[in-house]
Amino acid sequence: MLRSATNRFLPLLVHPDPKRQRRAIVALLLAGGLGIGLLVGIAGPTIAVALAVAGLGAWLVLRSPLWGLLGIIGVSTLLPFATLPFKIGFTPSFLDLAIFATFGVWALKYALAKETRFTSSAIGGSILLFLIMAAFTFAIGLQYSRPTSNNIRQFGEMVLSITLFFVVINAVRQRRHLLFLVRSLMLGGAGAALIGIVFYVIPPEATVWILDHLTRLGYPGGFGALRFVNDDPAGLMRAIGTSIDPNVFGGLLILVGVITLPQLFSKRPLFNRRWVVIMLALDTLALYLTISRGSMLGFAVGLIVIGALRYRKLLLLGFVAAAIFFILPFTQNYVHHLVAGLAGQDRATQMRFGEYKDALTLISRYPVFGVGFTGVPEIDLYIGVSSLYLLIAEEMGLVGLGIFLITMVAFINALLTGLRLPLRDAEYDPILLGILGAMAGLLTGGIFDHYLFNLTYPHMTALLWVVVGMGMKTVALAQENVASTAET
Repeated sequence: MLRSATNRFLPLLVHPDPKRQRRAIVALLLAGGLGIGLLVGIAGPTIAVALAVAGLGAWLVLRSPLWGLLGIIGVSTLLPFATLPFKIGFTPSFLDLAIFATFGVWALKYALAKETRFTSSAIGGSILLFLIMAAFTFAIGLQYSRPTSNNIRQFGEMVLSITLFFVVINAVRQRRHLLFLVRSLMLGGAGAALIGIVFYVIPPEATVWILDHLTRLGYPGGFGALRFVNDDPAGLMRAIGTSIDPNVFGGLLILVGVITLPQLFSKRPLFNRRWVVIMLALDTLALYLTISRGSMLGFAVGLIVIGALRYRKLLLLGFVAAAIFFILPFTQNYVHHLVAGLAGQDRATQMRFGEYKDALTLISRYPVFGVGFTGVPEIDLYIGVSSLYLLIAEEMGLVGLGIFLITMVAFINALLTGLRLPLRDAEYDPILLGILGAMAGLLTGGIFDHYLFNLTYPHMTALLWVVVGMGMKTVALAQENVASTAET
């Protein structure tokens, strides 16, 4: 019945009689307005907008996996913890939907034989081995603790997030596809930075009011959602954006900020240079406001890598900026906090030292395969440490950590190989340089934090492996470009 009514109605929208066409359009607008009004009245404006965006996103994803990757980047940067307002055994997040939809469309193309080519890339084997080791150690860990539904869901999110690498290198076929994703990442990062800055500069009551309205999407509300240095409300406030945790927000800003940085010097920047300056200014200001020492160090390492490989003047500018930073009157509280951390004098640093000691105790007792992801076999042990590398060793042992490090070394070597190519396309070089600098910064920040491999932050895992896929695809496209140039 619905189909027949639709078949009778649709021709009226293009009917040759103008009166009948206008009536049909007015009826459609009234029906749409009534539907939107009912949705807003029943679910509230926040849920209504979220469902509308989700519906549009679902339609786009069905068109191409690239739109799914755009959705993953958008959700990961702007609303990483948003969830649907209902349960289906668990509460699905927007990121879950974006990842599942992207994988579904990508796999469907192979199932329907619309796509037959599959690329694994030079590091695909080690990534697959890392995934197998993760599944193996997860299974081993079940002898120590039964998993909850939340454990299983989070582990599944992590596995799918890592597997996004293969989606990227197979879905990105052309130069324009790559540029589309890089631009999306830059814009999403700048948007996240802007939100973080706005949340910081407006009165705390206004920030809490916004977060309270996001509670229907799974966000924490109230003044407890705000973060301060040493958890002291009388001390320095830290920017959180929609990432909630200032250190996680800092890691996101390392990624997007360092990738944006080389565009400032590119002969053919992906955006007008004025917009690149604005995006970079937002990224760095938001990073400063997080007061995340590990993230600041990671960003500095990324800057040094880019400066050392291509733009030596950037090293001088960075040195001058650091010198000014250390002498400005309004940065002295920040400088004091930084120096206290380097000296190991503040509470947060001392707690980290305690975590490192406990983590090394766990690793020394279970060095080969770790203890898995669900629990620990001894009461005096626990899983959790503010270090990417120690956390991997806790959960997957030194074998898992070794596979991860080998993968990262191979990836960085591939990027360096790409940078040594006689590139003719001016857009590839800054992308390779930005991804290399971002990876160096993230791996440095990983010494002091765990967000890249923490089950609580699947969006950061997703972004990491999407960017790794983008890096390998950039190298492949650059090699193809050089080969085609040589043939001509």
